[in-house]
Amino acid sequence: MQTTAAPSTFPRVPTTKILAIGTVVAPLTLEQRETIMTCEVPATARLYLAGKIDQWYVRQDNKGVVFLLNLDSIDKAHEVLEQLPLGQAHLMTFELIPLGPLSPLHVLLDQQ
Repeated sequence: MQTTAAPSTFPRVPTTKILAIGTVVAPLTLEQRETIMTCEVPATARLYLAGKIDQWYVRQDNKGVVFLLNLDSIDKAHEVLEQLPLGQAHLMTFELIPLGPLSPLHVLLDQQ
């Protein structure tokens, strides 16, 4: 049995951020930690300083990172994240979730 989601009654809102949940595909070797991570951390800090990363966190399960990106499309997020050393080495994958303003707030505005 296939179910379909009910169509949203709220107006579409723009994508304003991307939630990027990164997962390391395999534990890094000691050599990879020494070579790749010494480049990964400064590259990530540069993205933060450029305003592309708004917030960054480590996953408590030690399987990767979570970034809140100041980007408005999945394509741009892929492009940015694939340039990081772990992305270039194909050692981290990302689940990318587009986020936007809370559209149900339109209900409150329509009542005024």
